[in-house]
Amino acid sequence: MIDTHAHIYLEHFEEDLDEVIKRARETGVKKILLPNIDSTSIESMLKLEEKYPDVCYPMMGLHPCSVKEDFEKELKLVEDWFSKRAFLAVGEMGTDLYWDKTFWEQQKEAFHFQCKLALKYDLPIVIHCRETIDQTIDLVQQYEGKGLKGVFHCFTGSIEQGKQITDQGFYLGLGGVSTFKNGGMDQVIPHLDRSKIILETDSPYLTPTPHRGKRNEPAYVSLVADKVSEYLNMSIEELDTLTTANANALFFPAEKAG
Repeated sequence: MIDTHAHIYLEHFEEDLDEVIKRARETGVKKILLPNIDSTSIESMLKLEEKYPDVCYPMMGLHPCSVKEDFEKELKLVEDWFSKRAFLAVGEMGTDLYWDKTFWEQQKEAFHFQCKLALKYDLPIVIHCRETIDQTIDLVQQYEGKGLKGVFHCFTGSIEQGKQITDQGFYLGLGGVSTFKNGGMDQVIPHLDRSKIILETDSPYLTPTPHRGKRNEPAYVSLVADKVSEYLNMSIEELDTLTTANANALFFPAEKAG
């Protein structure tokens, strides 16, 4: 399995990171993909890649909740990093109107800036869109036919929104919300394009049932897989093969799925 979205470089994991990685591997998680947040998270993220080079794969981007007055400076730093070395994707980027509506115009500017970087380096984008899914679908549609690709991380939308996203060639990241009793995803997931679903945890956030309320970690992607396989009437092995192949197609296109 691949956990396509985990922030395990954060302080939540300082005390037991080795055990977290060990548990993930024992659960069958081969790769853990690390979305960046902003300038404050880069050093710890890259140290994690250095320590676990065949497990942890970093991305580079600016999270919408970090788009503030100095966002242009932050974007310049992102751009500079891409000129220095390779990353797996542009992310975590996107839009968010849940926490703060002050910088909505700047969020859209940052979104377009990072889309252009993704096109320049032929990389996928990893999209955060909290309470902004329709607006973000509209933003992505502006790049139709230009080769932009990526994933709507933490997808919790409707069947119709899912179809709009996958029709544009984008993937849907399914995480802990898929396991929530009243999350509503049991009614949506069976209708999604199976060739466009990937698994994630968003560790340390959005912990799946039955550990809800505690710290999330990559090993728990198996709990997401259990629930999604149930919704799709597939065996866990079939779902593992499917979602791993999908994640490889998006993030590791030069490698064979496996």
